[in-house]
Amino acid sequence: MRWGLLFRAQQYLKNSLWVIPFLGGVVGVILAQVGLWLDTLGFLSAWEYSPETATAVVSATISAVASLTGFVVTVTVLGVQMATGTFSPRYMRMWYRDGRLKLLLAVLVGTLLFSFFVMRQIQPDSVPDLSVSLTNGGVALALLLFVLYFDRFVHRMRPVAAYMADEGRRAFEEWLEDASRPDTAFLASGTWQPATEPVSVVRATSSGTIQALHMPGLTRFARDQSCTLVFRHGVGDFVPVGATLIEVHAAQQVTGVQRLAGMVSMGVARPIEKDPAFAIRVMVDVATRALSPAVNDPSTAVQVLDHLGETLRMIGTAEMPSAPVGSGPAAAGVVLPVRVWGDYLSLGVTEIREYGGDSVQVVRRLRALLEQLADLVLPENGPAVEDELRRLEATAAAA
Repeated sequence: MRWGLLFRAQQYLKNSLWVIPFLGGVVGVILAQVGLWLDTLGFLSAWEYSPETATAVVSATISAVASLTGFVVTVTVLGVQMATGTFSPRYMRMWYRDGRLKLLLAVLVGTLLFSFFVMRQIQPDSVPDLSVSLTNGGVALALLLFVLYFDRFVHRMRPVAAYMADEGRRAFEEWLEDASRPDTAFLASGTWQPATEPVSVVRATSSGTIQALHMPGLTRFARDQSCTLVFRHGVGDFVPVGATLIEVHAAQQVTGVQRLAGMVSMGVARPIEKDPAFAIRVMVDVATRALSPAVNDPSTAVQVLDHLGETLRMIGTAEMPSAPVGSGPAAAGVVLPVRVWGDYLSLGVTEIREYGGDSVQVVRRLRALLEQLADLVLPENGPAVEDELRRLEATAAAA
């Protein structure tokens, strides 16, 4: 199977709200069969119900589960609507990937199907006592999971910046791991050009955002074919149809180039897992929306700056791995265009400075953030921070 298709399938499963509940329904049907089998063995025969009582209990369970499912969906939709309107539309990602929500829906669906199967087995002369009792257990478990889900639901409404900062940290650590490969060069756009013309070019057959790259497969291909693979777009970039994805540079013609397209995953959404800049982008979106006249909530922008500063500190203090690929035609490796420290810093502070330049607390917190970065980042990253400090002072003076 092509790696790109497998990656997109994994992303679909992570983003899907129906797969886990569907599996919960399957488990509910299986458990119903097991429960009915245990009833035939007289397991826990002390728990006895009359046919009328058993029917009433299971009917109440079905009604409770259906009502609770509707309530869970309603609460979630209202929460998402409020959060996306206040913070950012990308906030929805927190909900459709919430494992606790999926587990709750799975228990509800499983309990509902379990109850339907048990209802069919209630006869005037035979009652599956254990199975009837288990329907009550399913409702109790669903209520407990709902309380746990609602607790996290409420507490997640505010610290969205902390969540995005954590996502960005994981993405950056994975990026560093990929950049540490000895046959991979991560270079700023325009800082390196191959000395030869490409022997082959891989073009995009559909438009979309580059979501991820199969680095082990790409480096293995380059090593086996003694070629240099030069990417013209990085992870997170939108690529139109027909645009160049990969240039293949080698001393002779390379075979199997068509396999390279399967090592690039392209899709509609820009994933945070492979793109630390996107986490910064979301935090900046939250801050600028909070600073808009419609919201006017500078305290939220200050909170975002707290976590944004930690993300920028992590990037600015990291030793960027260097694995330069030679410019000769016999060099073997992968060259990728990436953002450098100045790009991350500008992305993180420019729009907040422009939109919050007339807010005392935003300017004060942004100045403190930049002064702290000036002390902490690597010496070669210091000039970019000093430039941003001068821009901030000019913006504050003009406000």
